[in-house]
Amino acid sequence: MPHATQIADPFRVARLANSAADDMRRRVQNHTTGGRGTKGDHLYRTRRLLLRAAERISDRGRTKLRGLLAAGDPRGEARDAWHAKETLRGIYRIGDRDLALEALNELSRDPRDETFSPELNKLGRTPHTWRTQITNWHRSRITNGPTETDNNLAKLIKRVSFRTANFDHYRTRVLLYAGKPNWTLLDNLTPR
Repeated sequence: MPHATQIADPFRVARLANSAADDMRRRVQNHTTGGRGTKGDHLYRTRRLLLRAAERISDRGRTKLRGLLAAGDPRGEARDAWHAKETLRGIYRIGDRDLALEALNELSRDPRDETFSPELNKLGRTPHTWRTQITNWHRSRITNGPTETDNNLAKLIKRVSFRTANFDHYRTRVLLYAGKPNWTLLDNLTPR
């Protein structure tokens, strides 16, 4: 496929950004409270809100997030990581490829400042390194979600069937699980 281009779909980039925000939360949490589970551990209580997408947080949740971050994040590091994560996710909502590239360049420049944490610096390198793949998504709007779904289904069938050794049997199971099989391809099996 000579004309194929790599695409960084929103799911992968959001997962990477969530991971950076969670790493930041853990580091700040360990530094301020000595670890999770202590009575005054406000950042541990924010973990779900920090990983949730901004548009999925209610007004009450937003108020709770601001209060817990203010109490458990004195230098604002976890808050900055959350904002960077949401900004990176927001790039996928931009309709124009050139505007998205401009936003990526701006985003990759800002967090790589030495005043930011190592987690935020790492997250800042992502838009710079993957800017072509991210903006390619704006051109085609294609994800590898359906392919991953099929792959996950095939792996599930393999696990459930306890590692079927006969490839024809395995192929038949995959086709049956996937939906309406083409019976002409399954010459060794006939429906009743």
